[in-house]
Amino acid sequence: MQAQDKTNPEIFQWTLPNGLRLVHRYADSPVSHFGLFINTGSRDETDEENGLAHFIEHVIFKGTKKRKGFHILNRIETVGGELNAFTTKEITALYSTFLSQHYPRAVELIADIAFHSVFPEKELEKEKEVIIDEINSYRDNPYELIYDEFEEMIFRGHPLSRNILGEPERIRLFSRDDVIRFISENYLSNRMVLCSVGKMSPGRFFTMVEQYFTGIPERIATRERLTFTPQGPLSETRSRNTHQTHCMLGAPSFSRSDPRKTTLMLLNNILGGPGLNSRLSLLVREKHGYTYNIESMYQSYSDTGLWCVYMGTTNGSADKTLGLVIKELKKLRDQPLGILQLSRAKMQLTGQIAIHFEANQSKMLSLGKSLLMDNRVDTLGSFNRKIEKITAKDILEVANIVFDEKNLSYLTYISSE
Repeated sequence: MQAQDKTNPEIFQWTLPNGLRLVHRYADSPVSHFGLFINTGSRDETDEENGLAHFIEHVIFKGTKKRKGFHILNRIETVGGELNAFTTKEITALYSTFLSQHYPRAVELIADIAFHSVFPEKELEKEKEVIIDEINSYRDNPYELIYDEFEEMIFRGHPLSRNILGEPERIRLFSRDDVIRFISENYLSNRMVLCSVGKMSPGRFFTMVEQYFTGIPERIATRERLTFTPQGPLSETRSRNTHQTHCMLGAPSFSRSDPRKTTLMLLNNILGGPGLNSRLSLLVREKHGYTYNIESMYQSYSDTGLWCVYMGTTNGSADKTLGLVIKELKKLRDQPLGILQLSRAKMQLTGQIAIHFEANQSKMLSLGKSLLMDNRVDTLGSFNRKIEKITAKDILEVANIVFDEKNLSYLTYISSE
């Protein structure tokens, strides 16, 4: 079945007989992008499997029935392309960037890796040490570590609390049988999306994908994810070997499907988004000089979300910085945005999204994720329409829900020196 997006005639969608969904966007560029997105991640692991989804993302490149790991890498690298992957709490993705004339090479290779990997025992053992080194590297970075530990605190007792990388002692125990079993239970055809952005006609793209992916057996997911129910807020202080005080505060928020998600995106951008003119940046960094790094973040999942603020300050400025953040949150709860403020905030967010969509790889990743998780395609135009509809009243209502002080949790790292 083929469907063309009426709002964007360059986007085409299909569903193969085995349930695999496809989306392709034509782009007149010498460089193209192709990826496989799987609706599985660390939240789909058991406690004993924690880290296994990410482990598979590494070892899936180590050999197939017809290629050794060296040949996998060189299949794309020798023609100037790139092969990559990532794992989140809900998604595993394998994707490639390449010159457009090498489309068949990239599509065939992704199919071979995803469905014909053999996971040699020797390669699995070597990759365990690589991942353990990755874990130790991120543990040396308090900026990355505090976010993961804050999520563990917010989602305590739920699969979303699990660290994506896992723990070294558990990773050392993973076997080839564990890898094959997890793939069998989670790499299911109706939980997969193939996404392409590049210089390829829709008909030719479909024929090529059909050649390599129609033979994949139909396997339907039946297991439902455990939904998250918010718990009461917590406040913890932990001693770390750092030169700064690092702090995160935040609360559970809206899921991907919640109609208030876009309003929170806009509100978060106003508060502490990437722009140097965000309220927290102007107040805490520019006006008072208390911190080099302060930002707010919003991450949405299929059934919940997390909004939070991160700040890293000199030890003597932590309390003053936190006080300014709380003051700014209260201002957004109490004072509606003026017409000009709202217009400027919308213009800034739509501009940032447009710049993000300017890169074809970003388009490919965005299209793949939205079709996988929401069963629809989000485009620049659809984002802009949602943003334009937001009112000052909407922002005030969302601020009073998400920024409510009695629901905020806190995690602080203080220097142990």
